[in-house]
Amino acid sequence: MDYIAHVRNDKDGWVLHPLDEHLREVARRAGLCAAQLRAGDWATVAGLWHDLGKYAPAFQSMIQRESGYNPEAHIESGPRNHSTAGALHAVQKLGPPGRILAYLIAGHHAGLPDWHGDQNAGAALSVRLTQEEHLDVLPLAEIPADILAPPPPAIPKIPGNRDGVHLWLRMLFSCLVDADFLDTEAFMAPDKAETRQQDVSIAQLLERLDTHMATYASAPRTPVNRVRADVLCQCRDKAVLQPGLFSLTVPTGGGKTLASMAFALNHAKAHGKQRVIYAIPYTSIIEQTATIYRDIFGEAVIEHHSSLDPDRETAKSRLATENWGAPVIVTTNVQLFESLFAAKTSRCRKLHNLIDSVIVLDEAQTLPPELLQPCIDVLNLLAKHYRVTVVLCTATQPALTNVASFGRELRGLDHVREIIDAPQGLFDSLKRVTVELPADFQARETWDEITEKVGVGGTAALAIVNTRSDCRELWQRLNRLEGGAVHLSASMCGAHRAQTIADIRRRLDASEPVRVVSTQLIEAGVDVDFPVVYRALAGLDSIAQAAGRCNREGRRESGRVIVFVPPKGAPPGQLRRAEQTTIGLMAGTLLDPLSPETFERYFRHFYLSEANWDKHDMHGLLVRDAGRMEIQFRTAAEKFRYVDDADSQPILVWWDESRSLIGKLTKDGPERWLMRKLQRYAVNLPRRVVERLVLTDAVREVWPGIFAQNVDTLYHVHLGVVIDNNNDPLVF
Repeated sequence: MDYIAHVRNDKDGWVLHPLDEHLREVARRAGLCAAQLRAGDWATVAGLWHDLGKYAPAFQSMIQRESGYNPEAHIESGPRNHSTAGALHAVQKLGPPGRILAYLIAGHHAGLPDWHGDQNAGAALSVRLTQEEHLDVLPLAEIPADILAPPPPAIPKIPGNRDGVHLWLRMLFSCLVDADFLDTEAFMAPDKAETRQQDVSIAQLLERLDTHMATYASAPRTPVNRVRADVLCQCRDKAVLQPGLFSLTVPTGGGKTLASMAFALNHAKAHGKQRVIYAIPYTSIIEQTATIYRDIFGEAVIEHHSSLDPDRETAKSRLATENWGAPVIVTTNVQLFESLFAAKTSRCRKLHNLIDSVIVLDEAQTLPPELLQPCIDVLNLLAKHYRVTVVLCTATQPALTNVASFGRELRGLDHVREIIDAPQGLFDSLKRVTVELPADFQARETWDEITEKVGVGGTAALAIVNTRSDCRELWQRLNRLEGGAVHLSASMCGAHRAQTIADIRRRLDASEPVRVVSTQLIEAGVDVDFPVVYRALAGLDSIAQAAGRCNREGRRESGRVIVFVPPKGAPPGQLRRAEQTTIGLMAGTLLDPLSPETFERYFRHFYLSEANWDKHDMHGLLVRDAGRMEIQFRTAAEKFRYVDDADSQPILVWWDESRSLIGKLTKDGPERWLMRKLQRYAVNLPRRVVERLVLTDAVREVWPGIFAQNVDTLYHVHLGVVIDNNNDPLVF
């Protein structure tokens, strides 16, 4: 009998993928990949055994029975379970160490499992390893000996011991599933498989960056440009330092986007690192950074932040996922950290490409306090055991050292080195704004009073508020004034925001009057320069980021940042605690709100206000019983949400070319290039709102788990998605 792994239907008929060829090729690819972990033998055996269950007669019959041949037949679901057999075989052959392979093999389609489970107990690995019927039905005598009984792997030396077991297993899992994806892709879509091997080296990328930076040599020697040149010089000089953890403390407007990349590429070249991963806290600004780098490096840059994951995995959705094989990745903190704690194959497959990389965490102060400990722990593991250099890049450097208070202890980052010699001097030399704090932090102003303040005169002004609803409220008032106003918020899709920001810059460059009201998305890296900025009371880091949009180029003697107390406080949770920390620190004091020392005090107070730095007990789920290989991978992945958006759902909106792209998704399903394009047209909404919009046909499900706009009134040309209190589209 010819055993089949996959099939595809070409114009010349059905083409078969022999199972033994697939197993050997996945083993080869996985073994080469895991060599960098010094665990190539473990990945090789995992590759040989991952699809042993496909030798089952029932599975082979199913492949041939469904529609002649079924391209989805290899996807794990229901009776198609073919991963349990290999997991059982691993434990039978290797004993307790075989659990290492059992996790990888059992999860290579459905995702890394929990060891034990409650509601979904049947999916738990401890339960599946009792289901010997999956192994009993295999025709063992017909399986080639080199596949069934390869040399056993050596006893592994797991980096980080018990604390590092979960990350090491994920890295091995990444090697296996990426090898499986790539070999499947090579067979299933040979004409569409994108060239994943990059011809551009780190040295070539560095040459392109140096050529680009040389164009600034003739720029006027203003104070701002002198600071930027000094920052760039220090980043280049310090790049030869030994890999590890670094901080890059540069005031807003100090050129850290390009300077941090200069450090990363020079460091990568000096120490033989493979890629640079630039992680940004907000999808709202990722396009700007990706565009800057793409203009310099071309197609060597991949922008990856999509939350448009289909609910149901299919052959197409598997082939649409990313493995971060490019030399420059621009992504979000959400994508990076949730992948480091993920269970799903599509999230985990990129992890092995973090090894020997440089990770730049832009706006590092945005690490969520309730997840601070697991985030710090995983950064320490990457730096210590996986040859990763991490750069904490921000104007408002968080206090991530060891903290002990009232019986609690935060285990901080190990041996962080500052790239800038004298950050305080840098801030002093680049001081170009005055921050005017409220005389009374408790005296709230009305929207009419704020409108009058912002709307005075015909000058350019930026007002930043804390929520989308506040943004719309203030915009509606300002838009009634002569000259109107520009709205900017996450209710607009990325392509819409980018177009709006470009128009704002054009008007500023032309010295045209322009009033802008925005949520905080404009604060992190959006390169605009206003003479005056009004900021609703918020965390001190947000106020400092707002100051970075004021007199950014130092063209005026001094800009003004005016902090006002809005009609209502910040939303409950992190934003409100940040607001209260600012009041507690700054009320009645003469502290400089833009000083690095003040930021350190602010963050210490802010972190101490968090009740639990490991809110969901990642340590208990992933570390406590790791010595016995009893790890709750799936539960940890479900609980670890870098942004608490479990109740949110992205929808695709109609803007620019998106309607034709949505039509292609509806017709043909997800493909990598298509999903990359569509992520520019997504807006996140509460799930309950999306459910209501689906019921009223304002939104429809165009692919399992992916929703799109369905009526013209849902998306406003200035405001983005607009709905009333009943979650119905507003009519303007």
